[in-house]
Amino acid sequence: MYRAVVKGFGDIDQLVIEDAPTPAPGPGEVVVRLTSIGMNHAELMARRGEYRLVSGNPPFIPGLEGGGVIEAVGAGVSDAANADQQRTVGQRVALALDAPASRGLGQGTYQSHFVVAANKTVIAPAAVPDELLGALWLPFLTAWGCLVWKQNMQPGARVLIPAASSSVAIAASQVVKYYGGMAVGTTTRPEKVERLAALPEARFDHVVVTQATNWWREAKKLTGGQGFDIIFDPVAAGDFLNQEIRLLAPHGTLWIYGLLGTPDTVDVTPLIRKMASMRGWLLNEIAASGSEQSAYRHVLDRVADGTYALPVAQTFSLRDVQKAHATMERGEHLGKLILVP
Repeated sequence: MYRAVVKGFGDIDQLVIEDAPTPAPGPGEVVVRLTSIGMNHAELMARRGEYRLVSGNPPFIPGLEGGGVIEAVGAGVSDAANADQQRTVGQRVALALDAPASRGLGQGTYQSHFVVAANKTVIAPAAVPDELLGALWLPFLTAWGCLVWKQNMQPGARVLIPAASSSVAIAASQVVKYYGGMAVGTTTRPEKVERLAALPEARFDHVVVTQATNWWREAKKLTGGQGFDIIFDPVAAGDFLNQEIRLLAPHGTLWIYGLLGTPDTVDVTPLIRKMASMRGWLLNEIAASGSEQSAYRHVLDRVADGTYALPVAQTFSLRDVQKAHATMERGEHLGKLILVP
């Protein structure tokens, strides 16, 4: 087997490929040969030393998502008492949300093979392609978990979705439309508007360019002047956050799930006037909630029947991980970047 290791915090040259013995499963464990590793900005942050709570200190293996085919099973797995936890060689599975932490801090999914507890895998329908097995949770469960599981979004809800070209935002547009809402995306790059309009998976009703003067006025007009019931934001900083707060409808909720912006002073006065709220969202909340299995099944079933679709911007060999990180940092892609061992 081989893996990508961050040898020290810094640029992409700190990511190196190492060979290692193929692991053997212990009791209750399986070895998954990964066919799909979803890439996320969190891994870039981890490499730069900005996500130590998850990564720990170097050396560490980054990666939050993965999926593939079971190659070996440990004692007690094939004949587990609970039939749902029985696993056999050849099954196609996605790793559970908390699987990358199951072997301890610093053991992420940038590996050709991954050892994990059998009950931390989710059997995938045949209709889900191999390259998507390890790339669905972060986009779709980040969106579904916040908008549906936490917010209980209702039909007719007006939802603003910044960073519209990201895989999470594109997934959110699909979730919003599936549950009967209006999806308005925002982007800082005018050239992405036409590209998003031509992307079948991007199901925004409108996309607003935030470089435009008074962009927030255009956005508010799209709601008939009422404002947005929900804002689903990975930027969360400075003047942009100020404008988002002003765009909230009375009793609206601004959900923050990322920190891509540069921190600055924010005026929360309008929250009081509107009796609105600003809340944080972490996907890991689902993992130990008791709702995770139904969440996994919802996403897999909707992908299998074509309701949800993940646009793949580009795939890279895991051995080309430096090139993959450089591509993600440029931010020119639409959709998900995937590593294939």
